[in-house]
Amino acid sequence: MPSGEQIITRLRESQDLDSFRQQHWTGNFSEYLDLVREQPEVTRSAFERLYDMILSYGTTEYIDNKKKITHYTFFDDPIEGEDAIYGLDIPLMKLVNIFKSAAARYGTERRVILLHGPVGSSKSTIARLLKKGLEEYSRRHEGALYTFGWVRDLEKPDEVVWSPMHEEPLLLVPQALRPRIENMLNEGRPADEHQVRIEGELCPFSRQEFRELSERYGGDFGSVLRHVRVKRLLLSAQDRIGIGTFQPKDEKNQDSTELTGDINYRKIAEYGSDSDPRAFNFDGEFNIANRGMIEFIEVLKLDVAFLYELLGASQEHQIKPKKFPQTYIDEVIIGHTNEPEYRRLQNNEYMEALRDRTVKVDIPYITKLNQEIRIYKKDYAENKIRGKHVAPHTIEMAAMWAVLTRLEEPKKHNITLMQKLKLYNGKSLPGFTEDNVKELRKETIREGMEGISPRYVQDKISNALVSGLGRDYINPFMVLNELENGLRGHSLITSEEQKQRYRELLDEVRREYEDIVKNEVQRAIAADEAAIGRLCANYVDNLKAYTQKEKVRNPYTGQDEEPDERLMRSIEEKIDIPDTRKDDFRREIMNYIGALSLEGKKFDYRTNERLHKALELKLFEDQKDSIKLTSLVSSVVDQETQEKIDIVKSRLIRDYGYNEASATDVLQFVASIFARGDAKEN
Repeated sequence: MPSGEQIITRLRESQDLDSFRQQHWTGNFSEYLDLVREQPEVTRSAFERLYDMILSYGTTEYIDNKKKITHYTFFDDPIEGEDAIYGLDIPLMKLVNIFKSAAARYGTERRVILLHGPVGSSKSTIARLLKKGLEEYSRRHEGALYTFGWVRDLEKPDEVVWSPMHEEPLLLVPQALRPRIENMLNEGRPADEHQVRIEGELCPFSRQEFRELSERYGGDFGSVLRHVRVKRLLLSAQDRIGIGTFQPKDEKNQDSTELTGDINYRKIAEYGSDSDPRAFNFDGEFNIANRGMIEFIEVLKLDVAFLYELLGASQEHQIKPKKFPQTYIDEVIIGHTNEPEYRRLQNNEYMEALRDRTVKVDIPYITKLNQEIRIYKKDYAENKIRGKHVAPHTIEMAAMWAVLTRLEEPKKHNITLMQKLKLYNGKSLPGFTEDNVKELRKETIREGMEGISPRYVQDKISNALVSGLGRDYINPFMVLNELENGLRGHSLITSEEQKQRYRELLDEVRREYEDIVKNEVQRAIAADEAAIGRLCANYVDNLKAYTQKEKVRNPYTGQDEEPDERLMRSIEEKIDIPDTRKDDFRREIMNYIGALSLEGKKFDYRTNERLHKALELKLFEDQKDSIKLTSLVSSVVDQETQEKIDIVKSRLIRDYGYNEASATDVLQFVASIFARGDAKEN
C-alpha cells in the first residue's frame, strides 16, 4: 500500500500543467486581438457557444416510422454519464433547433426557453446537463472565452479589479470605432466562417472605470487600454461564473436584488454615493450568469415582480439594477415548469407579455419501452447493487407498466394498449405498417404528458431491494406488488378511477410476464440442439415428400410410407398455421431450402425464426411429460426427474441470467401455471 507521500507524488505526476497554464492565460488587449484573429470563435454569443458545445460531441441519424431523427450525443452525458437522457430525441431536436435559430440571431435569442412537462420528465436534468456541458466546454481549447479587468495603478500590475459581469473584452471598443475593428478582425475570412461582431455595452462598473481613465488621458483610447488585463474565463456553477441558478422562495423573502444585484452599504462611505457603481455588488443571478446560462427552477412559481424582470432580460438583453441604467447581458435563459403553473400562466391575462416572449418545449414522459428500461438499468446495474440479484424481466415489467400508464387508448385501430406499446417499441404485428404507427401517434392529444413518473418506479424498486422478503434477489412480482401498494398513498393520484385503471394495467403486465416466462422455460426445456436438429430433419423429410408427392422411407421398417401428416401439423399448429394455409407454409419452407441450395448453402432451422419457434414448442410439448415439471408443485420429486429439472435450471442460469434461487422460483411458478392448465383440461 503506497504511503501518503507516494500518493501525493503520483497525483502530481498525473497533473496536466500545460492545460492549467492555457486555462489561466492572461495578457494585454493587443494580445487578445491576436487571439481573436487566430480563433474568432472566442467572441461567440452565449447561444452560439451553447449550440457549438452540443454539436462538438457529434450526432447520429436514424429513421423512426419513416421520420429522420437526429440524436445528439451530448445528451448521453459523455462528461460523467450520470445525467444521460433517454427516449426524448424528438423534444431534444426541437430544443437544439431553438438554440440553432438563436445562434443565427433569427429571433429566438430574445425569448425565454421554457421546458414544460409532467413531474419527473427530465426537465431539470436537461438544464443541469447544459450547465455542466458549458462548464466543460469552456475548459477546452475550442470553447475558450475571455474577460477583462482593470489595473488601476500601472506600478502594481498584479492588482487587477476584474469585470464583475465577466464581460467580453471587445466591449471596450467605443461604438464609433467598432465597424473599423470588426472589418479588420474579419478581413480575409470566408463568409461561412464565424464573423466577429461586437454587440452590447459595458456594465456600469466598467463604464465608470473607462470614463475615469479616458478623462485622465484626455480621451486617448490606447492609453486607456494599457490599464486593461485580459484573462481566460472558465465557467463554473460552483464559483458563480457564467452559470446562474434561481429558485423560488417564500413570497415574503423574495427580492428582485437576488437577480440584479444590490447596494454595498459598506462602500458608500468610501465612494460617497449609493449610485456609484463601485458601491454596488453586481452579483445577482442575471449578473453572474452573463456570457453563459441562467436556469430558473419552477419559473412560473416566481412572484409576478420577478417575471417582469424576465421581460427585459429576454427581449432586450438588458436588466435594470437598482439606481443604475439598463445593463446589457448576453446569456441563455432557460426555465422549467410543471403543467399546473403553465395553465395558470395561460389563464392570467396580465402575463400576456411573458407568454409572447416564451418558447415552450414539451418534455413528455418516455413512451418507448426499451428507452424507459435504460433509465432503470442505469440506476440498478450490477455494479451499483451489492448482495442483491435482480431477476430477469424485473426492470422490464416495471418499465412496461410505467409506459402503459402514459399511453392513450387507441381510437381507430382494433388493438389493445399492450399491442400499442409493442408497436411503439418497434415490434411488428400482423396487419400493421409504419404508417399505422404514425397514425396512432397523430391521433393522440396528451400522450406522454400524464401517467406514472420514473421517480415513483425507482422508489418502489428501491423498496423491493431493501425489503426483499428475506431473499437475496427480487423478481417482477415483488416490484409489481410494491407498485400496486404504493398507489394507495400516491400524493399525485387523487382519483379512485385512475388508481383502478393503473391496477388493471398492473394485471395486464402480470399476464404478459406469465407469457414471457412460460416461453422462456419452454425454450430452456427444449434447448437440446441435437433433439431439435433430429426433429427438424424428420419434418423436412416429410415436407419434401409431401410437396413432391413422394413417399418417405421408414428407417426402422425399411418400408415406404405416406408423409407423416400428424407430425407436420403438430409442428405447424404451434405457430398458428391454419389447415387452410398449410400448403402455402410448406411451399415457403421448401422454396427457402431450395434457394439456399442454389447458393451452395446448407439449410439451418435457426435462420428461419418461425420454424425455429415451432420446433422448440413441439419439442417442449414432447418433453414436458418426461420432465414432469408439474411435480415441482408437489413435495415429492424422483431422482431422475430432479436431474432433468436441474439441467433446465442450469440453462436458465446460463442463458437467461437467473441465479440459483430465482431460477428455482420461476420454474415453480411456471409449473403451477401448467398444473392449473392440466386441472382445467381434466
